[in-house]
Amino acid sequence: MSTESTGRGEPDRTLRLLWRARLGEPLGSRGPKQRSSVDEVVDAAIQIADEEGMDALSMRRIADRLGLKPMSVYTYVPGKAELIDLMVDQVAGETALPSLTGTLRERLTEIARSQWEGYLRHPWLLAIDTSRPPLGPNVSDHWEWCLTAIDGLGLSDLDMDRVITLLLGYVVGPASAYVDAERLRASALETDVEWWERNAPLLDEIMDAERYPVSGRVGQAAGEAYQSAADPADAFEFGLARVIDGIEAYVSAVRTG
Repeated sequence: MSTESTGRGEPDRTLRLLWRARLGEPLGSRGPKQRSSVDEVVDAAIQIADEEGMDALSMRRIADRLGLKPMSVYTYVPGKAELIDLMVDQVAGETALPSLTGTLRERLTEIARSQWEGYLRHPWLLAIDTSRPPLGPNVSDHWEWCLTAIDGLGLSDLDMDRVITLLLGYVVGPASAYVDAERLRASALETDVEWWERNAPLLDEIMDAERYPVSGRVGQAAGEAYQSAADPADAFEFGLARVIDGIEAYVSAVRTG
């Protein structure tokens, strides 16, 4: 799977497209009279990526889906680099951001689960490098929403940035594992249980209990619990709780330090 990146497009054109609701939708400068819109182009791109992944995304595929000539897509979006920024920002705004109330743990859990659900709806997001994030309205609103969860706790602005970056970054690992496991289940000719049962006789022969006493015991317990080698959803919940434990401890130390 190839890795795409946000922030590679021409900055001025990208920002004008991202903020088109406020600045007005740019008019095409070449090609036939417009029959579609930037929103429809972005929606079509997201649908293709959802169904087939980013490797399947191209301007030609978008044109085919919208009934346009391939070159006419460029009258809406300058290129794939700008399109990726638009896609990421669009999905960032597809669900309403609820009011963050309750304890710090409850607020942080709400943020992490929202991110988890977004990755599961759009697995292609996991293949996007957002080191240079698309500074569109939805991404900006989401970042502001996240920061409000920890505002007023006594953390420095830099620590606030670090805490949210840590929380959102944690979600990527288990979400990737979950998506990979679901993809394997959908394509495999046998279940995880069937695979382990088929390999069990040989594994019993080569996995010496004296050499691997701890991993053998732990592996058996995990296999019985998960009916698989791992459970990414369970790993997400367990790891999230431990990450928030650490954040709570850090906030407490800052307050009493």
